[in-house]
Amino acid sequence: MRMTSRLTGALPAAVLLISAASAVSGCTQEKANAAKVAAAQETKTVTAKDTEQTREQTAQAVQKSDAEWRRTLTPEQYQVLRQAGTERPFTGAYWNHREDGTYTCAGCGTALFTSKEKYDTDCGWPSFYDALDKSKIVEREDRSHGMRRVEVLCRACGGHLGHVFNDGPNPTGLRYCINSVSLGFQKETPKEQAAVAEKPKG
Repeated sequence: MRMTSRLTGALPAAVLLISAASAVSGCTQEKANAAKVAAAQETKTVTAKDTEQTREQTAQAVQKSDAEWRRTLTPEQYQVLRQAGTERPFTGAYWNHREDGTYTCAGCGTALFTSKEKYDTDCGWPSFYDALDKSKIVEREDRSHGMRRVEVLCRACGGHLGHVFNDGPNPTGLRYCINSVSLGFQKETPKEQAAVAEKPKG
């Protein structure tokens, strides 16, 4: 009887200890989860802030709200220009385009590349060995998708154009691999063609 009484008296104490341990464990886990959530939110905030700062640095001439961009661009243009997407290869309007003229930013109309620097590749996107004016574009490091690349953006509106690689032809050795959907095209007029033809070489 005494042993039973002792065991009976010990049970509530054991239950209390187990409950306390569970509470501590649960509290610790809850804190750990809260810390993870906070860290994730902080990372998301920092990433969003960095992206916004980049947009502010590049968008000097043309500034629109996200809603305005959605209204003025097609869904595919918005996905590439504003969200750094990539069109499928061999599907764009300009990957095999051969007319003489100037390629402009589809977002703001800034002249970026010309047919003179365009060359044929097997990559499925329009490729240029140089930009019309380097001051019109921004190049920055891109580590998305587990790769290390150099992203190319329009300086005037901050639109994503594509990437530049060091595997192009002479004289620059560069390949500006640009999404067709990020571009517009202004065909060279007969007058401009005549002026180029009459221009003395050398």
